[in-house]
Amino acid sequence: MSEQGTKQQQMPEATQNEMQSELDQPLWTVVSFARREADGLTYFEAERKLAELDSAGVSGLCIVTLDAAGRVRPRSV
Repeated sequence: MSEQGTKQQQMPEATQNEMQSELDQPLWTVVSFARREADGLTYFEAERKLAELDSAGVSGLCIVTLDAAGRVRPRSV
């Protein structure tokens, strides 16, 4: 078993639940090289938005927390 797999098994259940709940909360933003593309998404919504934008040819995409996105230029309308 890999070291990472072992760490996940040793992680307390409460910590695993906290991590899962953060993924389900609207704490995520999709950013590109140009701007913030979408704010206030769950992680799974952000994954879908990233795939949509990637298909449209938008460059430099990544998913970050709203807190980190606060350091990026706001979304253009």
